[in-house]
Amino acid sequence: MTHQTDYIGKPTNRVDGPAKVAGTAKYAAEFSVPNLLYGYVVNSPIAKGKITKIDAAPVLALPGVHQVFSHENVPSLAWFDRSYKDDVAPGGSPFRPLHDAEIKSSMQPVALVVADTFELARYAASILRIEYEQEAHETELAKHLDDAFEPGRGKTGYKPPKSRGNFGKGWKEGVAHMEAQYSHHAQHHNPMEMFATTVEWLGDKKLTVYDKTQGVFNSQQYISKIFGLSKEQARVVSKYTGGGFGSGLRPQYQLFLAVLASLELERSVRVSLTREQMFSFGHRPETLQHVALATAEDGSLTGINHFAVAETSQFEDFTENVVGWSGTLYDCKNVELGYRISKLDVFSPLDMRAPGAASGSIALEIAMDEMAYAAGLDPLEFRLRNYSDFDQAQDLPYSSKALRKCYAEGAAKFGWEKRTAEPGSMRDGKMLVGWGMGGGIWDASKMPATVKASLDADGHLTVSSGTNDIGTGTYTIMTQIAAESMGLPIEAVTFVLGDTTLPESPLQGGSWTAASVGNSVVEACTKLGEALLKQAQKMDHPAFKDAKIDDVQFANGQLRLHSDDTQAVVLRDIVQASGEPKMEAENSTVLAKLEMLKPPKYSMHAHNAVFVEVKVDPDLMTVHVTRVVNAVAAGRIINPKTARSQVLGSVVWGISSALMEESVMDHRFGRYMNHNYAEYHVPVNADIHDIDVIFVSEEDDKVNPLGIKGLGEVGLLGVAAAVTNAIYHATGKRVRDLPVTIDKLL
Repeated sequence: MTHQTDYIGKPTNRVDGPAKVAGTAKYAAEFSVPNLLYGYVVNSPIAKGKITKIDAAPVLALPGVHQVFSHENVPSLAWFDRSYKDDVAPGGSPFRPLHDAEIKSSMQPVALVVADTFELARYAASILRIEYEQEAHETELAKHLDDAFEPGRGKTGYKPPKSRGNFGKGWKEGVAHMEAQYSHHAQHHNPMEMFATTVEWLGDKKLTVYDKTQGVFNSQQYISKIFGLSKEQARVVSKYTGGGFGSGLRPQYQLFLAVLASLELERSVRVSLTREQMFSFGHRPETLQHVALATAEDGSLTGINHFAVAETSQFEDFTENVVGWSGTLYDCKNVELGYRISKLDVFSPLDMRAPGAASGSIALEIAMDEMAYAAGLDPLEFRLRNYSDFDQAQDLPYSSKALRKCYAEGAAKFGWEKRTAEPGSMRDGKMLVGWGMGGGIWDASKMPATVKASLDADGHLTVSSGTNDIGTGTYTIMTQIAAESMGLPIEAVTFVLGDTTLPESPLQGGSWTAASVGNSVVEACTKLGEALLKQAQKMDHPAFKDAKIDDVQFANGQLRLHSDDTQAVVLRDIVQASGEPKMEAENSTVLAKLEMLKPPKYSMHAHNAVFVEVKVDPDLMTVHVTRVVNAVAAGRIINPKTARSQVLGSVVWGISSALMEESVMDHRFGRYMNHNYAEYHVPVNADIHDIDVIFVSEEDDKVNPLGIKGLGEVGLLGVAAAVTNAIYHATGKRVRDLPVTIDKLL
């Protein structure tokens, strides 16, 4: 079966764009359901201790208040930890909302007030009196490095690849050395759409749950296990998501609270979190890192040491791959890696765009810049001299690697050859000019996903899968793939997602959705094509009598012979001849799951190279990022328009990480103090200038049939380091504690 249309690879407009612009796209807190009640969450003001008294009587006396839920009146629910573990839960015991009187972190939800209106629920929550017994808390990572421990393998946590060679020997062999400590503070996801759940009560414990999530099946199995619901009783829907960045990978507590209230009150209930409450759960963990590098006379690396310590909660062991990339990205025989976590009185961290790699690449790529200076080499030349053509960490060849082309095309576009090496040597009038670079690597993954393809008697194709679209363009690229697969115009194809009544798909995360669901779309369409051919052979078309699927093509809404495209039959006529309202097919994920159990034959990754220009006022030390070129090699690009948007967002986030973004903890209270958009600083339009995105051509027939590697994470990597390196080039001041704020430069 070959495809005669060419939608794949073309810059197609978002098919969901009109609904979003017109306001008909509904988000979790926008569904109108009858007899709706509103819940408002009450959060703990202390970081550690226990609740000693809750006085709910004055609140319950208010007309229109239906209930105050707390640990004192929550019904008996599932007992074992496994019932509360979602698909991406780390090791340890998952947080159970309203489970007991214990306070584990600041802003922990301690009560839910349910009333006729949101305004009444909010007011009632403000007068609810709760007394606490406070205990001493520990939230400062730097003071608890000695308590850090190495997590175990598998489900109990990430452990970096084994060290190779002998770093001590490699360090002694080096003629140039660098060694430094790097740090960044916690960051919170802060998508535009805040977390909300609307539960529609349908009677007899049957619910339709409209949830803000990156995985409807994860939310479904979570509430099903806790509340003893069947899948039929717990339908979860998430058609549109206003940003996620990893915050929606795990079910958040408003889902639990909304379902609890609905089941207890036998009414529809909506629980929406405020912006402040968005700081009450997962975040990118604060991470402290140590990097040491040594090079030989020719600039080749003789030793790499990368060690990291990150925070986790007291109840879960959250881990991420911070240091592993350092053993893969560059060629070096002697590599020593270490990773530990330390338990603090904070909520469990959570995967955040490019988890682990975003933190690790900051330290590694700044260290590579420092090493280049120590070795007397241009930062780009230094990376090229240490280019890895083979994955030494996994002892595997790469399925493809176009990072050299990223370096070459990015540098050419940026004009890197005009850079002078000496810090402070480039100026634009009064302003100091700095040029820096960085780069990154991210796994190219594919997960099992099920897709159904259905062609109706009018010739309209509906393709469905329970995946999500968090703004990445999933609706659009799946429509493109399906249209090309079946030879139909875009307008004749509808892709349906975000509902647990649809075929099961994995969480949207890890940059695997395009590859996982996209390849399954092709498989489902191929099976539908086979069914259409069989039906055509039953009709009065002798040309197709002995045809096999490889003998035909689908184009312009027709089934045609390869050898003679005048021999054709219209697809809608085939469906009509079947006597059924539609013909459909579904792919199986069994083979995909079996394939995942096999040892890998190749190391499969996407790569990028980032070049940044900054201009720094020498008196005020204000930093302006004036130009960025991000060259990305990520296999086959399905839609350059939506893909470019992905990378543009990554670059903006990288600038934010370098210069602005941090969740500021006041350790006296164990509380994040800048929990709002006014004080949690992110870039605005005036902060962002020229960004060029280059997609380096890269064909890979080993990674998956469509050759997709994924874009969500890799575009972010190296950006923050490149900005920081450019600041050094402009000012001669090396800042290793991010974000690089003015006070650190003055």
